[in-house]
Amino acid sequence: MMCRCLKVSASGYYGWESRHPSIRQQDNERLLKRIREIHEDSRGAIGAPRMHEDLSETGETASLNRVARLMAADGLQGWPRRKKRGQRAKLVTPLPDVQNLLERDFVALEPESKWVTDITELRTGEGKLFLCVVIDLFSKLVVGWSMHHRQDRRMVLRAVEMAVWQRHSDTPVILHSDRGSQFRSGDYQRLLEGNKLLCSMSDVGHCGDNAPCEGFFGVLKRERTNHCNYPTLDTARADVFNYIERFHNPRMRRRLARRDLEVQPS
Repeated sequence: MMCRCLKVSASGYYGWESRHPSIRQQDNERLLKRIREIHEDSRGAIGAPRMHEDLSETGETASLNRVARLMAADGLQGWPRRKKRGQRAKLVTPLPDVQNLLERDFVALEPESKWVTDITELRTGEGKLFLCVVIDLFSKLVVGWSMHHRQDRRMVLRAVEMAVWQRHSDTPVILHSDRGSQFRSGDYQRLLEGNKLLCSMSDVGHCGDNAPCEGFFGVLKRERTNHCNYPTLDTARADVFNYIERFHNPRMRRRLARRDLEVQPS
């Protein structure tokens, strides 16, 4: 009766019902299963472009359009960016003999040659939690980090000390920051001098001079903290630790390993 109403031959319907899924359909189902796993692991933060990057790192050859189509059909999408209004820069006291050694050249050809550091704030039910990170521009790994409820120089010192502790060589490293008071303190400058770290600072009012750190903080907030309600400082600390050490850094290590395989001679 249904075939007559829809003007479809009964033989055609039974043929369609008994037909096995095509190779393309089977591959789409396999790929969609992997997409769901990655999307769930990121807590729903990753969109099609970053999903395509992660799949490519695992050896998948699916195009970006195919990934986006499968995600859209399954109702999967990432978190959008938040737009912010521009803020006026604060004037700071200049530090003698400190220049911008990076000059917005964020390409590092080897590890432990260029580091960047900065501070951001996260809101919790017990007040603000401040996060300081040190990022290696070669691997994009967060090699040092520290959190505290006060934005002081000791928090910055702990993050840099963690990065120094993980360093594998004693060659000089450029450590770039903005001109915040924590980075202009005497303790910070002495720490850099004692560990062969070359101090580099952004120009006043030019946040683009430290774009890698700003970009990392933007992704952290878009993918994780903006969608979480932290009742206490400790819950925020635990979640940020989880993001850095169990999501971001492993992802960067996989990308680095894939890049090393691609440059090896055949």
